[in-house]
Amino acid sequence: MKKYNFNAGPSILPREVIEATAAACLDFNGSGLSLMEISHRAKDFQPVVDEAVALFKELLNIPEGYSVLFLGGGASLEFCMVPFNFLEKKAAYLNTGVWAKKAIKEAKAFGEVVEVASSADTTYSYIPKGYEIPADADYFHITTNNTIYGTEIREDLDSPVPMIADMSSDIFSRPIDVSKYICIYGGAQKNLSMAGLTFVIVKDEAVGKVSRYIPTMLNYQTHIDGGSMFNTPPVVPIYCALQNLKWIKAHGGVEAMDKRAHERAELLYAEIDRNKLFRGTVEKEDRSVMNICFVMNDEYKDLEADFMKFATERGMVGIKGHRSVGGFRASCYNAMDIEGVQALVDCMQEFEKLH
Repeated sequence: MKKYNFNAGPSILPREVIEATAAACLDFNGSGLSLMEISHRAKDFQPVVDEAVALFKELLNIPEGYSVLFLGGGASLEFCMVPFNFLEKKAAYLNTGVWAKKAIKEAKAFGEVVEVASSADTTYSYIPKGYEIPADADYFHITTNNTIYGTEIREDLDSPVPMIADMSSDIFSRPIDVSKYICIYGGAQKNLSMAGLTFVIVKDEAVGKVSRYIPTMLNYQTHIDGGSMFNTPPVVPIYCALQNLKWIKAHGGVEAMDKRAHERAELLYAEIDRNKLFRGTVEKEDRSVMNICFVMNDEYKDLEADFMKFATERGMVGIKGHRSVGGFRASCYNAMDIEGVQALVDCMQEFEKLH
């Protein structure tokens, strides 16, 4: 039976990316050595990093004056590194979910933090609008896609101060105007690579402005100067990312990924809205095209476990919703094809007929 991987992260990767990475783990570049055991400073590996950086810049149309870094620690470490490097006195944050809240908590250790708006009052079921960003803030931080709750900011906002974004789960799913940001970061295990890699796009001239001492490993300048090689980087995940970047380019780039994302989301949301058993959990105008969350309608709540079993038996993997929302979550990242979403829709329709 074919499996359809809707896991929120670590998540689905294109099959050819998995196979290429697995092959390199057996024999990297004909060297007779595994990718897992070569030196990160080996002459054969530096071109992997260089090509991955070049593709990053090409696919996202990153302007001159920005560096692409491959680090460890996940987005959770960036919650600390961002204010360490950019917060001198005050920062503004938009609170749209668990990860935004965690970023706010870390930033408060470095200066004043203004929460410009929050949707916590309705379990983060919408993206706040109409808020004011303090003109004297050092930066404004947003989380573009909220994996747990299924909301997304799928546009580049206008901000009177430098903008920073956590794009862990929607990077490479749409074109981005990188020039609007001084820093974009994220864990790679949702839409870029396997777990163990963090990407950072940072504006070079924005670094080095704060007066505090920054520990060497937490200073972006260290990694800009070292080309992500100051210490041993996550070698295998970087190679996996390169293969995935090649796959994205071969399949039409971020414009094509954007089109695929909307096609998948429109198909599944249409069924959620039509099917009498289910309903969406967020405001329609703020629905994520990456993480599609839905629950049983109240009168059918007792069928939730039955549907989970029913869908699992038909190959649906990872559709259980996060505990803070409940119900179901179908994560539809770049590598998910329309066939997988159609299979889930078929499950929902078949289950509806039975009940």
